[in-house]
Amino acid sequence: MPTNDMTFLFGGAAGQGIESNGAGFARALARTGLHVAAVPDYMSRIRGGHNFYQIRVSEQPILTHEQAVHLVLALDERTVQEHTRDIVPGGGVVYDAASKVDAAAVEAQGAQAFPVPLKQLAVEAGGSEVMINMAALGVAAGITGMDFEVMAGVVRQGFAKKSEDVVRANLEVSRQGYDLGRDQYAARFAWKLASREAPPRMVIDGNALFALGALLGGCKMVCAYPMTPATPVLHWFAAHGDRYGAIIKHVEDEIAAVTMAIGANYAGVRAMAPTSGGGFSLMTEALGLAGMTETPLVVFLSQRPGPSTGMPTRSGQADLLFSLFASQDEFPRLVLAPHTHEETFTAGWRAFNLAEKYQTLVVVLLDHHLSSMVRTVLPADLRMDEVTIDRGKWLDRAALDALTEPYLRYKMAADGVSPRAVPGHPHAVYSATSDEHPEDGHLDSESKATRTAMHAKRLRKLQSALADIRPPFTYGPEEAEVTLIGWGTTYGPILEAVDRANAAGARVKMLHFVDIWPFPVEPVQALLKTAGRTIVVENNAMGQLGMLIRMMTGHQVAGSILKWDGRAFTPEEVLAGLEKEVR
Repeated sequence: MPTNDMTFLFGGAAGQGIESNGAGFARALARTGLHVAAVPDYMSRIRGGHNFYQIRVSEQPILTHEQAVHLVLALDERTVQEHTRDIVPGGGVVYDAASKVDAAAVEAQGAQAFPVPLKQLAVEAGGSEVMINMAALGVAAGITGMDFEVMAGVVRQGFAKKSEDVVRANLEVSRQGYDLGRDQYAARFAWKLASREAPPRMVIDGNALFALGALLGGCKMVCAYPMTPATPVLHWFAAHGDRYGAIIKHVEDEIAAVTMAIGANYAGVRAMAPTSGGGFSLMTEALGLAGMTETPLVVFLSQRPGPSTGMPTRSGQADLLFSLFASQDEFPRLVLAPHTHEETFTAGWRAFNLAEKYQTLVVVLLDHHLSSMVRTVLPADLRMDEVTIDRGKWLDRAALDALTEPYLRYKMAADGVSPRAVPGHPHAVYSATSDEHPEDGHLDSESKATRTAMHAKRLRKLQSALADIRPPFTYGPEEAEVTLIGWGTTYGPILEAVDRANAAGARVKMLHFVDIWPFPVEPVQALLKTAGRTIVVENNAMGQLGMLIRMMTGHQVAGSILKWDGRAFTPEEVLAGLEKEVR
């Protein structure tokens, strides 16, 4: 009997509590001591349509969802129609017995039909059919043998702000659902859950971990106009920032957001602007202002498909090249692309250090999938003891008091980074203009000599920043026949695909990028020499990382596994693409 390794899919219409209750069930599963990876999938509408919440659980750490599903919990008929084909042989579908679901059609696809009077149970035991979700989750816990008290604890916590009557009603509905699932269907369902001893884990999504890392890294201001999938960063700071002295500005548009963040950083306050591709498009002119004035700036860019408003609640990786070159002319920037939840936390504080150390823009690239995916994370794996605050060439009041020469804000420097002082000290009065300027900052937009010298000085930061850019890493056999190359959120699916391929007798490895720009040319060239056949895996249609590799190293990748339908890769899709490429 398989134990502690399965995938649940909880589906229904928007407005039926799919995400909130799915997240609650994920927390309950985590409290059994298991690892969890949960992915919400929702339409860009308030009510109706089709939403689902997929939860994968295992005794081993997991970094991605997978295609196969073991138990579907359907609050409507569409969920049965959409997902029965993904159920493994012997898996099951829990649905309302009063619905029009054709049990014979379900079983014809190799799944078991588990009809349950969900609405009736919700009304009779809880007093309202809105509790149908609690009934379905109770049934799932009963079928899989999960300890009900674990689930009950999550129910109490989830409804703690409600009245005791509400808590009691939801507990009763879930309890009766549990008993029904256990008594009627548990014996027929092969997969089971058993609690195990494990250290406490966080159950958290990528956006929240980035926000936590940013807060610990000294972020004191967040300026944003809401845009999925970056909006939860603004929400997180709105909920927690006040306790730590952080200011949250929900502004009128993304232009206001980024210029306000630039102004705050100019004044010495660590500030950032979270957004998605459409908002980043509006920010591009202001990014040039930060580049010319050499003002530190962190932009959190969580990608979704475009162009224009595209697919607001879906995922993609098509803003890579845009993030590297957005805004007019040339100026240095750093681009980081975290690949795990733990790395997303690190990027939260590391981005601010890099922005101030090199006095430049730092873009942190996520996508909807990594932003919204919920995983179990050990607090120790976040390495909070490594969090530091590095303000670079910062002149504090004592240093400014000691100045005996005129302060030059844009003083020439071999590494391209000039000593920085914030306004307010009599020894640090200077001009910061968007026009070209010499060392003292005063406007000089006509001089060839000034332009040549200052532009070269700024661009020297790219070479200096290479010291802080981590090269891509490899995983798998050193002398592989094929290397799958990825960046960011494709890490989990590629990693699992590599393990499965090698277990089947192939020789496949992974080459994965985390720090993207400035591009680490020499380490990449060295790694490509032993890469064998190279194949990029990306959530875009043009293979943008492959294009970047060729531009920077001259290496032409041999193939690509590309997906641009708004959904993240699964390991199965990577394996299918690999088989096609090497056939």
